[in-house]
Amino acid sequence: MCDDFRMRSRIQAVVLPSEPTEFREELRRIFQELDRFTGDDALNGECTPALDVLETDEAVEITMDLPGVPLDTVRVVAKGPTILIAGHKAPRRARTDASFHLVERGYGRFARAVRVAAACDTSRATASLRHGELRITIPRITERRGRPIRIAISGESPAS
Repeated sequence: MCDDFRMRSRIQAVVLPSEPTEFREELRRIFQELDRFTGDDALNGECTPALDVLETDEAVEITMDLPGVPLDTVRVVAKGPTILIAGHKAPRRARTDASFHLVERGYGRFARAVRVAAACDTSRATASLRHGELRITIPRITERRGRPIRIAISGESPAS
């Protein structure tokens, strides 16, 4: 069996809709906080940044493209096996001496939730935003199911 196929078959992450019910209140709070911070409470755009989920023997990594998004406008929250990434991407300011003919780059609020099925320790997760790329690393927990564990037996041996 090819290593690439085996690795792909182990990845069991599920990308959920942009506003999953279990995070609705958390999202509302995050967006209110960001709206106060950015002053863009009238901003009604939405964008869906691309993301990748990669699993290794040591960790699960979530990588999201966030070019032009400042660190202080992104929030990452873990709740059980689900990681919520929410934030705000400011619209590009139009030049007064030009008009747009095509606009494909999204702006506005975004929220992505990733449910990770692998046994991971979200309390030790780390996140960094560098060069327009958000990288979240969640260490895996050593899977112990299926491994033989020797159990000591106490008592007396029969007399010979």
